[in-house]
Amino acid sequence: MEYSLEIDGTPETVPGGTGVLLLHPSTGETDRIDTDFLKADTDNFLVVSTRTTAREVRQKLEHYDVDEDCAEILDTLSIERGYSRRQSDTVHYVAAPDDVDGIVEHIDGFLDSHDGKLRLSFDSVTELAYYAGDEEAIEAVERILELLEEYDAVGLFHVSEEPHSEDVVDRFRELFNGIVDLDEDGSIDTEF
Repeated sequence: MEYSLEIDGTPETVPGGTGVLLLHPSTGETDRIDTDFLKADTDNFLVVSTRTTAREVRQKLEHYDVDEDCAEILDTLSIERGYSRRQSDTVHYVAAPDDVDGIVEHIDGFLDSHDGKLRLSFDSVTELAYYAGDEEAIEAVERILELLEEYDAVGLFHVSEEPHSEDVVDRFRELFNGIVDLDEDGSIDTEF
């Protein structure tokens, strides 16, 4: 299956199983790229959020006019922070942002229970590493990339370069067959 990419400088389409690394200096400009990725030919998508709550993810989707009927959200923050939460068919929770197994299992369940073109946005791997550690985050990404391949889905993974050592960033780079490098001025370099 081929998936459209609506991100400047990337190929028009990528095959199912493709993971795209979004490297960025800060979280400011990533929303535009993230929502452009989710808008393109998609039957269903899952946003895994280790950086913001489900409510904030919904606000972002609404602001950028993304079809929320296609959306599911996995909120990893609200329970640990004691926020009120409303479980629904489209909003799910894990106990904490370092619950790697819970996150990967939920992604597997989402991919297994939906047909058609499926997308995943993981925002952010850097936050996962902050809570769970670099090695656990790298291993989680490896496991998720295997699931994308198995289910012919595509994913966008946010990594902020600043908190990581150069070695860790290089290890993340090696895992992906597509890289979108966002500069502070908003310009984009891509490598596919």
